[in-house]
Amino acid sequence: MIKRVLIANRGEIALRVVRACRELGIESVAVYSDADIHAAHVAAADRSVHIGPSPAPDSYLSVPRLLAAVRESGADAVHPGYGFLSENASFAAACEKAGIVFVGPPSGVLAQMGSKISARRVMEIAGVPVVPGETPHDQSDEGIRRTVERVGLPALVKASAGGGGKGMRRIDEAADIPPAIQAARREAVAAFDDGTLYVERVISRPHHIEVQILADNYDHVVHLFERECSVQRRHQKVIEESPSPVTNSRLRSRITDAAIRAARASGYRNAGTVEFLVDLSGGRGAAHFYFLEMNARLQVEHPVTEQVTGLDLVRAQLLIASNQPLPWTSGAITQRGHAIEARVYAEDPAHGFLPQAARILLYREPRMPGIRIDSGLVEGNAEGSEVPVHYDPLLAKVIATSATREEAIARLACALREFPILGIHTNIEFLLRILDHPRFRAGEIDTGFLDAEGASLAATAMSETPAYVRAAVSAHESESQSHQSETRPDPWQSVGEWRG
Repeated sequence: MIKRVLIANRGEIALRVVRACRELGIESVAVYSDADIHAAHVAAADRSVHIGPSPAPDSYLSVPRLLAAVRESGADAVHPGYGFLSENASFAAACEKAGIVFVGPPSGVLAQMGSKISARRVMEIAGVPVVPGETPHDQSDEGIRRTVERVGLPALVKASAGGGGKGMRRIDEAADIPPAIQAARREAVAAFDDGTLYVERVISRPHHIEVQILADNYDHVVHLFERECSVQRRHQKVIEESPSPVTNSRLRSRITDAAIRAARASGYRNAGTVEFLVDLSGGRGAAHFYFLEMNARLQVEHPVTEQVTGLDLVRAQLLIASNQPLPWTSGAITQRGHAIEARVYAEDPAHGFLPQAARILLYREPRMPGIRIDSGLVEGNAEGSEVPVHYDPLLAKVIATSATREEAIARLACALREFPILGIHTNIEFLLRILDHPRFRAGEIDTGFLDAEGASLAATAMSETPAYVRAAVSAHESESQSHQSETRPDPWQSVGEWRG
């Protein structure tokens, strides 16, 4: 069994791993940059190690600094969380070389799945449907142009090493082919130091549905059903839910079977997600789906799967990494009810979703049945803390669970309205507008929804002050009055003495 885990991450995922370690009796080691010296994950862990200046390349993205922290702490395992180096094959390989357990797939799997071209070949061999397209041997601009013409318009030019929409361009007109290729390559080189491109046909108005899988070292692979992730802005997910409102039993069976084939074909180990584009243009009874990519790590949205299955994915990760077999088969895992997650960001939707970096004046999490909050902030200690400019501006994930989708949506909306955060702009009102949209309520959202509706949903014109702001002001005033009464001297006590 793993004895001590160094968590190569920060914020809410670091806190999440600390909790799982504590429940398993595993020691946890936090790492922190200059910006995070007072962060909640540092206080929560059993021990902590400073790893450098605030900029991520000098701390959380520095393999040498992280490996030095492993040596200093005596950790025998590393949990990478998500983001940062979680899918970095070189980091995983360095851990393996040092005899450190990497809580995730082997470095060879990370390298294979990190290349979209390589992953596509593996899926084709395994019989997993892939989006119609082509990877040209001739990687010159002219070679890519000829490939686009063969695949047909509209098409996507995509970076092989890409993710999150980086190094990707849509082409609708022949005249746009050369500049799109050049732009995609420039961005791919800048973001991934790899300008390799491939071409896919555009699937009109697809749903983005992903399947959670777990695989151990004993050839056991299970799925934990699907998540709907079609509400996304610039290829970044905003709201996720499980089960998907568009799947029926037949589609669910087909897509989860394909995910297990994908995991087996890639030699996958630990927790991962197989992502698909689902084409419902022919009706739900004739849906087609296509492999998009494999996320070889834990996902931000993993709580919705935990809520509907009752399984702890981080605990499972640690047990698999400790060479223990999975205790379940897919048939023994069931779904109960519906869960939906909204990501609360420090950003200003009214000004292009500009990330915010400022001091939090008030932070009060909603406390109500069926609501789970995963956050890197700890209520009571959040006020006065700074949201740093150096990292992703995620403040919290609000997860609502109920018997039905309609009830879960209503519960999530109530929670967001009772989540006062002052001192910094957030996207809470934007999230509420999405939840209230008729297409969302009907489960008819596709990946183009926010491209078409995002600007109007982000508009600031309001007839009244949002409820969550009114709640924030009320809570702040109440706290101030309480503080004044508590600190008022008691005339029946000695001067300067306070009996708590």
